[in-house]
Amino acid sequence: MWNGFGELCALSAAAVWALAILCFKRSGERISPVALNLFKNAVAIVLLAVTLPLTKGGLAALGGASAYDLVILAISGIIGISIADTLFFRGLNLCGVGLVSIVDCSYTPFTLFFSWLLLGEQLTPLQYVGVLLVLSGVLVSTRHAPPPGRTRVQLLSGILMALSAMACVAVGSVMAKPVLTQWPTVPAAAVRIFAGTLVLVPFTLMLRERAEIWRVFVPSRAWRAAVPGSVLGAYVSLLLWIAGFQYTRAAAVAAVLNQTSTVFALLLATLVLREPLGGRKLAAVSLALSGVLMVTLHEWVSAGLSRLWG
Repeated sequence: MWNGFGELCALSAAAVWALAILCFKRSGERISPVALNLFKNAVAIVLLAVTLPLTKGGLAALGGASAYDLVILAISGIIGISIADTLFFRGLNLCGVGLVSIVDCSYTPFTLFFSWLLLGEQLTPLQYVGVLLVLSGVLVSTRHAPPPGRTRVQLLSGILMALSAMACVAVGSVMAKPVLTQWPTVPAAAVRIFAGTLVLVPFTLMLRERAEIWRVFVPSRAWRAAVPGSVLGAYVSLLLWIAGFQYTRAAAVAAVLNQTSTVFALLLATLVLREPLGGRKLAAVSLALSGVLMVTLHEWVSAGLSRLWG
């Protein structure tokens, strides 16, 4: 295998996810967050069902799964997909791609926090600094001017929803971590997405606008963005993400390359959606990405500082 294959996959996953966010933003102009989440999950289930038999150990993992593993993965999917993605899509509609991509950096400190809370993992001083940098970037982004047609209250609500989404994704991932280490990734992803969708279905049936939500499965102009977004965001980026972590020499490098989705999303939002890229947004993304680097590469940073001062 080519030495840089894993790094290329991780970087490609970031670029593909940024494209997916762009599509989801376009879709959100015509489709509600709940309907978009339901549609995206349905597309992912179909694609994963086709992929699963082709994956080594995929069907065997499902056949030999314990009830405990399935319950943990199911709860993880409900929190990290059905709840998190609905909140994320709503935040995306209110804030725009650029600001949501900055808030997306909060996933790393949230993961650290829940790893400490649920798994007892300890943070280093440099990681605490990184968390503060990410939070500073998010705070700076709240002072950004609202997108056209949005009020400052809507902007702040969108940022809060995006933050809540990242917290849900993080807690869902961390609680499933002991199980995920024993499972192939594709079957685990299939169980999580199926469980998340299974909860969304009865939830939508209780809503007043259920007819409008389920109309998302009727072919329409909205599919022009919803289908590519679902394929790219819930399937292609997932497979590239898996390959990135499998073939990159250091998992921390893959994590950092994945987070470059923030940069790709900002560029696409500026070039395609014509979202303004001002000094405040640049400062926010610089702080947030610096924090992610500090959190992820803390051991390398610490070793470098030791050599410099030693």
